[in-house]
Amino acid sequence: MSIKNIYPISIAPMMDWTDRHCRYFHRLISPNALLYTEMITTGALLHGDHRRFLRFDKSEHPVSLQLGGSNPQDLSLCAKMAEDHGYDEINLNCGCPSNRVQSGRFGVCMMKEPDHVATCISAISNTVNIPVTVKCRIGVDEFDSFDFLSDFVGKLVDIGCITFIIHARKAWLKGLSPKENREVPPLDYKRVENVKNTYPSVRIILNGGITTMKSVQDNLKRFDGLMIGREAYQNPYFLAEIESKVFNNDSTLSRDEIVRAMTPYIARQMSEHNTPVKSIARHMTGLYHGQPGARKWRQALSTLPHEEGADEYAIEKALQIKG
Repeated sequence: MSIKNIYPISIAPMMDWTDRHCRYFHRLISPNALLYTEMITTGALLHGDHRRFLRFDKSEHPVSLQLGGSNPQDLSLCAKMAEDHGYDEINLNCGCPSNRVQSGRFGVCMMKEPDHVATCISAISNTVNIPVTVKCRIGVDEFDSFDFLSDFVGKLVDIGCITFIIHARKAWLKGLSPKENREVPPLDYKRVENVKNTYPSVRIILNGGITTMKSVQDNLKRFDGLMIGREAYQNPYFLAEIESKVFNNDSTLSRDEIVRAMTPYIARQMSEHNTPVKSIARHMTGLYHGQPGARKWRQALSTLPHEEGADEYAIEKALQIKG
């Protein structure tokens, strides 16, 4: 199998967004994309309710767990937990620039210590039998050159890592918020492409700024895959267009069918886990992006699921209000 045929499209791990309810919703739209959890720290898994953090619906497959941490032993223990729970891949976060990761010496901070990252990846790979991948940036702070990125990737290639998701923006650990780090540093696809040319046998997945079908089609010619971030959340039905034009799948559900398919899921989550409707419906506000009635839909979802006694039919009521 060509490496280009292995999950050419994935949906980015996004903190506070891509929880299990969001992933279930995205899977209804896109049967073929690789889904990622939001970053889960080793501390949360080792000292918290790991079953709750690792819970997912079997329909989410293929699904990857993104780990945040820098202790090799902790990472390997958590990776084993994830494998035992049925995850399809482990991804090490070397790209998040938040204050939380800076205080814990993980996320994008780890790019400054490639030897330590290699130790972490080796520890994980020696523990599990599922793929282990890395998500990183093109640079961090003053470490902002092709040579820096190439050397980082090269050290991990040397220990057997073959898949890298590269966000084509550098990160500033001081002076920019996490939101600004997603928008302010300029995109540099060429630097990522140069990494691909340097390591042609390695899978390089491009992340950052992929918001149109044209950018999807153009960049799939240059890279082994694409990771869709905020566009998948703010305009989720974009994934249906990708299903049609990338996967030749013209059997995707309509927007209305997706809403109705979410109803029994919400009922089940309320019954089994006492999950509030609002915790699930919040991921659906962008479903009618650019469509007639989109504003009414958003307004209805901002109120109905929050009402006392709201149940699974709140989203169907919102559908009726949308018209």
